[in-house]
Amino acid sequence: MFKGHPKGLIAAALANMGERFGFYTMMAILTLFLMSKFNISGTEAGTFYSIFYGAIYILALVGGLIADRLRNYKGTIIAGLITMSAGYVFLAMPALITSKYIALAALLVIAFGNGLFKGNLQAVVGQMYDNEKYSSKRDSGFQIFYMFINIGAMFAPFMATWVRNTFVGMQGFKYNAELPELCHSYIGGNMSQDVINGRFTELATTVSHGNLPANLTEFAQNYLTAFNTGFHYAFLTAVGAMAISFVIFMATKKLFPDPKTKAKTTSVSKEEIQQDATEIKQRILALFAVFGVVIFFWFSFHQNGLTLTMFAKDYTLLGGIFPSVEIFQSINPFLVVFLTPLIILIFNALSKKGIEPSTPRKIAIGMGIAASAFVLMAVGSMGLPLLADVKSMGGLPDAERVTPWLLFSVYFILTVAELFISPLGLSFVSKVAPAHLQGLMQGGWLTATAVGNFSLVLGAVMYENISISITWTVFVAVCLLSMGAMFGMVKWLERVAK
Repeated sequence: MFKGHPKGLIAAALANMGERFGFYTMMAILTLFLMSKFNISGTEAGTFYSIFYGAIYILALVGGLIADRLRNYKGTIIAGLITMSAGYVFLAMPALITSKYIALAALLVIAFGNGLFKGNLQAVVGQMYDNEKYSSKRDSGFQIFYMFINIGAMFAPFMATWVRNTFVGMQGFKYNAELPELCHSYIGGNMSQDVINGRFTELATTVSHGNLPANLTEFAQNYLTAFNTGFHYAFLTAVGAMAISFVIFMATKKLFPDPKTKAKTTSVSKEEIQQDATEIKQRILALFAVFGVVIFFWFSFHQNGLTLTMFAKDYTLLGGIFPSVEIFQSINPFLVVFLTPLIILIFNALSKKGIEPSTPRKIAIGMGIAASAFVLMAVGSMGLPLLADVKSMGGLPDAERVTPWLLFSVYFILTVAELFISPLGLSFVSKVAPAHLQGLMQGGWLTATAVGNFSLVLGAVMYENISISITWTVFVAVCLLSMGAMFGMVKWLERVAK
């Protein structure tokens, strides 16, 4: 699988693992943390979530501009690692995060560091494949890169929940995802007597190891403190992962190309000579067309940390190998790691027969696969009550909850779609982008992701106000429309890519 690839590929992927670890730590716990810590609705948490996830990617455009201007990708990447680490340390301190706006400030520090780091490391990987020796391996190279960076992501939800649950256990309680909202409701005097005497008392007794708390108000306050402080300490796991990435990058950075050094020896690169103004214009237009399509994929896919996480909390039966809401976020990176070699084998076999789809066609197919995931979700959610009705009864009884295998199946399909779109999209950008705009165009890809992420809150609005099944149907329509648009442009994009 690694034959014919540059030596720096795996080093770059391992250096990126810390960023993925932090990303999936946030994916797993951010929405739940915001709702529990600040007693806000899913829609309001979704707003903060969307701002953060949008900023992560749109700031990659800024990071790309900085690196392109300085021609110093490595230095910009190092600055990004340090900045991200500082943001996670800030977020891990309960005494500092006293309001949701301070929390947002910490999140934006992380986002800025990510912007300096992410797109530029991807640009460095692309620069490795600008060498004619490796150019034919560009697609599979980005697939391998994508697989390895998700190794860190696999363990992030487990580590974050282990830290949180361990701290909750040290305070004498057990984990329960529903209790923070119920505790806030009880303290605020918004809970009906039936729920107080029923579900709230039942859960309070369960998490207190079978002992009914003598004072429910004191219990609610103590449980919230334990739960939220545990969340804060969970963010420290990302700091450790960032430190490992920093060490790996510093130890292996000599393996990566250095455009700044090249610039000293020649004023105009060979690639820039070959790409006249008309060709550059066509390349940029093609990239922007692809960026426009993938906006809708990320709007749908990144619901995994928002509405799909809320669905796991509100409607899914937890237990067995799915003991907590956050664990579902490990499914995607786990499947990325284990499905990528299979996808590469399939594409290699098709290539040998001369029938491998082009990169743009693969992206279009991926959009169709994503649509099928939300079809399954819509069918599996039929008959479920509105969220408002679930809240009024203090939570959905276990007998009425859906099997966790529904979410597992949906994550499985979405992961396959992701493997057709994300690593291949990165490959397409690195291949088509004009030589002097590599960092900027990688930032453009991430900016398209940002636009999709800024729209994530619309999913939370639908989730909290309309039928759950209809909510998923909206994502089906979005993905199908994007697939149609991509197929409509395939021949043009294939010509430009040549």
